[in-house]
Amino acid sequence: MTTFPRFLGASLLILSGLLAGPAAAYDLKAQNERWESVRKGLFADRPISEDASGVLELEAPVRAFDAALVPVAIRSRLPQASPRHVRKVWLVIDGNPSPVGATFSFTPDSGRADIETRVRIEEYTHVRAIAELSDGQLVMAKRYVKASGGCSAPAGKDLAEALASIGKMKLKVEGEPVAGKPILAQLLVSHPNISGLAIDQLTRLAPAPYFVRSVEVSYGGKPVLSADVDFTISENPSFRFYFVPKAEGELKVQVVDSKDQKFESALAVRSQL
Repeated sequence: MTTFPRFLGASLLILSGLLAGPAAAYDLKAQNERWESVRKGLFADRPISEDASGVLELEAPVRAFDAALVPVAIRSRLPQASPRHVRKVWLVIDGNPSPVGATFSFTPDSGRADIETRVRIEEYTHVRAIAELSDGQLVMAKRYVKASGGCSAPAGKDLAEALASIGKMKLKVEGEPVAGKPILAQLLVSHPNISGLAIDQLTRLAPAPYFVRSVEVSYGGKPVLSADVDFTISENPSFRFYFVPKAEGELKVQVVDSKDQKFESALAVRSQL
């Protein structure tokens, strides 16, 4: 009497696996084709090394708690002050409606070519970070993330409330600045980052896409970080990055959204010598 339910349960699991197999294979095949298309469009026939050890690291959860708020961290193992450093990083999410979710550009004044943010993920997929080094080499790190529905998820807060606070920013530095040593900073932007894919349950309509599309960060008048992004970045975008402080200077941020609205914030940074 006790073996039949177990046998039945096992049979159902096997059956469900068989039924899901072709669909899963199709999805993976479609994603691979999408990645190959993105790869060709971005890099043509340039080789991409998948041995990122000692160069690049990508951190992302194996299974996301919330597909609309998936934490992603890209970390470089090369000092920005060295002749061989990271110039640019592309964040590609194969299974998303917009696979190229962000492009980050760094300078020697970044100190470290690291970036942390939160993204939306629409279906189980590979997440890729492709770095272009100063010598022209391309290096890729990737992770497979189990998440679904992030791009088409409803907004986390009332839209009218979100629009009322749009463009407000929080910019802070973590720790005590020391001249010449990279320090971590965080930028929070109040913006609904509407994907255009979430259906309103009352009207059955989807609002038009409306999102942050670029971020420019400078310190002491010199560029530190620039980012071209889209609705892949989660609602109320968050970015953690590094810069190299001097004795005194201003950390400045300019954000532009898809309606060409510009928002700015600045923070005076004084460091120990």
